[in-house]
Amino acid sequence: MDRPRPDEQARVDAARAELPAVESAIYLNTGTSGPIPRSSDEAMRQIEDYELRYGRASADAHDELLGRMAECRAAVAAILHATPDSVALTRSTTDGLNAAVWSIDWRPGDEAVTTTIEHAGLLAPLAALRERGVVVRQADVGDGGDDEATLAAIGGEVSARTRLVAVSHVSWVTGALLPVGSIGDLARDAGAWYAVDGAQSAGAIDVDPAALGADFYAIPAQKWLLGPEGMGALWVSPRAIAQARQPYAGWWTTDEATAHGATRQAATRQAATRQAPAAGGHPPVSLRPWADARRFDTTGFHRPSVVAFGRSAGWLAMHVGLPWIQERGPRLAAAVADRLAATPGVTVLTPRARMATLVTFRVAGWPAEEAVDALQRRVFATVRTLPGTDALRASVGWFNSESELERFLGAVEEVARHTPETFPRRAEFTILGE
Repeated sequence: MDRPRPDEQARVDAARAELPAVESAIYLNTGTSGPIPRSSDEAMRQIEDYELRYGRASADAHDELLGRMAECRAAVAAILHATPDSVALTRSTTDGLNAAVWSIDWRPGDEAVTTTIEHAGLLAPLAALRERGVVVRQADVGDGGDDEATLAAIGGEVSARTRLVAVSHVSWVTGALLPVGSIGDLARDAGAWYAVDGAQSAGAIDVDPAALGADFYAIPAQKWLLGPEGMGALWVSPRAIAQARQPYAGWWTTDEATAHGATRQAATRQAATRQAPAAGGHPPVSLRPWADARRFDTTGFHRPSVVAFGRSAGWLAMHVGLPWIQERGPRLAAAVADRLAATPGVTVLTPRARMATLVTFRVAGWPAEEAVDALQRRVFATVRTLPGTDALRASVGWFNSESELERFLGAVEEVARHTPETFPRRAEFTILGE
């Protein structure tokens, strides 16, 4: 693997200094959860400390949360080439995909089309649809690496009854970068809604949901955006804001949520048109959903997590630099894939011509679990297995150093020269108690 230029090395070192977890292991599982920046962790701790000391029940605390949510939307919008009013906050990619799936006015016999290389976060909502009489069709796209074959397979499943096309931008299992823009054209030509699972793309590669023709684009906080667990976002198109049905509702998803604290003045003009409260002080059923993506928000957010999500996204966009991230990460991943493909006994499953930052591979003679264990023991590499594939997946991040990737690749080569039975075990030391 080529050494980085001195200026790039300095940039990598500076960023890694803000990501303590990358020093504890060769961090190759961002596709599950990425390392959290110091600034995000510090922000969470500050808010948790404040809440511990002073509580969470004041009107000011409520109003501050609304402000923090607005900041988070703006930070996420910058990642997606979008405006804040097109971003809803969710608790996960799955949350966002559920919102997309259930915003459609389904009828028995309607159809949804997806592929054979999707994550359960998308397949589970579609399975729930099937229980209600909707036909779910899965296009067999192979590894997803042949754009023409992928489009032909999906196009072959689309019909006049198709109401939704839903696919991943990057397959979590093969690592394939799907032709999501062209798939969007298929959906639009069929008059169907189009939802994209962005779990393995946002923060790793350039993402512009509007340019892709998406109606919904769901992302997580904890993966490539280096945020906390339990947060995510959903980009919603103008068409979906105007025409899709709100899948669930609550106080947060209406303009009533602003009628407190410092936001009361801003809400006064809206409140003036409402009916007076009914006898007993209970308001009539007159709450109105937001006229933007906020009506797709989930509710009950954990304030420290909201702040950390915004901080992480902002750190990537403003301090590290998205163009550099989106160039370096895929470049490193391609180099890893090439080296693995050239290693005797290793088979790379990720299509080299259509990949982002995930590299899926097998080592001949090694069950995936045992290969993962060997790599963890040898060089503390945090790769993972993939259920049902007996394969390993390395999530190559922009923050990975060339030297640690060399150590990882050297360890894979050593594993590939052996079987689990012949692999040389390093001595283990027993620590005796006093």
